[in-house]
Amino acid sequence: MSALKGWKEIPIAGVPFEPAVKYKTGDWRVFRPVIDNEKCIKCGLCWMFCPDSSIIWDGDNFPTVDYEHCKGCGICAHECPTKAIQMVRG
Repeated sequence: MSALKGWKEIPIAGVPFEPAVKYKTGDWRVFRPVIDNEKCIKCGLCWMFCPDSSIIWDGDNFPTVDYEHCKGCGICAHECPTKAIQMVRG
């Protein structure tokens, strides 16, 4: 039986060598989050739970969405305590 290979011995495959911010992955999504600032209490839960760091803060300290990187997973909408985030097609 041969010994298992370490990570340095595994051949390189589909690994991006440039920062992920250069890859605009937002066109993968089917649904996109839309934030209603009237309902938003600026709690930051959407920002905290977003797995792609696609929630950013605007000049008025409201969360907004970086649609170039948002994949539309809906976690932000699910975690929003005031339901200020709705997932819409497109």
